[in-house]
This record gives sequence, C-alpha cells and structure tokens, in this order.
Amino acid sequence: MIKKLVQLTLLSTMLCSGTAFAAEMNIVVLDSVRAILESDEAKVLAEAANKEMEAEQTELREMAEQMQAMNTKLQTDGEVMSDSEKRKIQKDIEDMQLELQFGSQKLQKEVQDKRQEILQALAPKFDKVLKDIIQVDQIDLILAPNSLQYANSKHDITRRVTEKLNEQRD
Repeated sequence: MIKKLVQLTLLSTMLCSGTAFAAEMNIVVLDSVRAILESDEAKVLAEAANKEMEAEQTELREMAEQMQAMNTKLQTDGEVMSDSEKRKIQKDIEDMQLELQFGSQKLQKEVQDKRQEILQALAPKFDKVLKDIIQVDQIDLILAPNSLQYANSKHDITRRVTEKLNEQRD
C-alpha cells in the first residue's frame, strides 16, 4: 500500500513538473510555404509566371471550347449525319480530349515547378527572417499546422513572418 502511494506521488510530481516545463517553452505554429507565397515578392513572381503561361492557358481553353462545340454539333446534327461523319467527329473529340489532358498535366507541372522556384528563390530571405524572429521571441519549438489537430491562432506566426518578409529589401 505504501509502495503504491509512493509511486502515485512520484508520478504526480513528474506530471506536474512536465506541465510546468511545457508552460515555460515558447511553442509557435508556422506555415512556411504560406508565409513565403503570401509575401509581396512571391506574388510578383507568381504573377510573372502566370503571364508566361497565359498563352498555354488560352490555347487549352480554346481547345476545350472547340471540343464542346463538336459535342454539341454531334448531339444536334447527329441524326442527319452519316456514320462516317459521326465516327470522324467522335474520333476528333477523343483526340482533343487526350490532347487536353496532356496539355493540362503539362501546365499543372509547369505551375508546380514555378511555385517551387519561387519557394527556393525566397528561402534565404525566409530563413533570415525566421532566425531573427526566433531570436527576438526566444522560440523553443516551431510546429507545422498540417501536423496539428488544433492550435490556438494566437500561436500562429505565419502572418508575422510574411510581414517581416515584406519589410526586407535586397
């Protein structure tokens, strides 16, 4: 009985000291990708990348409209078309679908590559800003929001990091 009481006392002491230790730690949440991509410089770089890809986006949009028009024509005029005409239009639609799918995947990969370039280009600035904030606020632990079940927004420093990035000048 005394042994259990000593164990219980020891356990409660450890839990209390652990809670006190955790209370002394400065733990924050940071979405580093969002902090970088929401910065003014990243927005300018993203806009320039979008302008570079604008022609491809327009081409894909026009191709989709063309395919839709062919589908509509097939539905409305299909009964008066010969079988060979129907097959030709259906084959053209299938070819366009494949081309659209390929073009969309290519464009999506290009967007991801540009995003990665932006993140890499701004990484040194981000690291400097983060080190400054860690030092000033004496941060002990930084957690990513996607690894958390819940965090109070007062612990999220993402916006603050973005603001500091915007203040940085080369």
